[in-house]
Amino acid sequence: MTTPASTPPVVTMHIWGVRNRAVPGALWRMATDRSRVRRSHGLRFAKLLGTGSGETFSLRDADPHHWGLIAVWDDVADARVFELGSLVTTWDHHCYEKARFVLSTIHSRGSWSGREPFGPGAKPPVAGPVAAITRAKIKPSQWRRFASEVPPVAADSASAAGLLLSTGIGEAPIGLQGTFSVWESGEALNQFANAAPHQHVVNETSRVGWYSEELFARFSVVQATGRFCGRPLEFGP
Repeated sequence: MTTPASTPPVVTMHIWGVRNRAVPGALWRMATDRSRVRRSHGLRFAKLLGTGSGETFSLRDADPHHWGLIAVWDDVADARVFELGSLVTTWDHHCYEKARFVLSTIHSRGSWSGREPFGPGAKPPVAGPVAAITRAKIKPSQWRRFASEVPPVAADSASAAGLLLSTGIGEAPIGLQGTFSVWESGEALNQFANAAPHQHVVNETSRVGWYSEELFARFSVVQATGRFCGRPLEFGP
């Protein structure tokens, strides 16, 4: 890996939808693909992800039909070589829908597995869609209290103006601890973030200390292609 860590990275997000008969294979690939991903040239950080509704971040939210991969690359060329390789093409072959995002970091605060994966941010675009990733490691002693605060925020998010896509994410198909969302604009995301339910959770986070680790990152969406839950996602070059 020759590119300095201070160089702004390229972030990619894949989400694959699989039918019932393909769920066992998806579970197997989730278990076996990690080492293959880690050997990829130009890779800075990667997580294979389960998904869910994000309404309670509990077992009942888990969605066995959608799986994801977030990866951080030295440059576009390394990301593209990986995407043309056997790991991604195997997932593509077994899915009935897929969505791919290319993201550029605007800002990122916090850590994920002890790392700051998304690098330095860049000046946000004047217009265009933005994405947000939240991820937290919840203290076991705070899980019950945290879970009681999630439903109002989830309900507010589901009806938020300007929301294009939202899914719970986690490093396992249960116990999901984060979200990936895409918004029509930075202003739409700001309006949701400043709404009362979300601000209440932010204030409680500072007061109670739910998390042993947390991360919030915002990105400009350079490109989005494919479909998620039947909805087409086509913008960018």
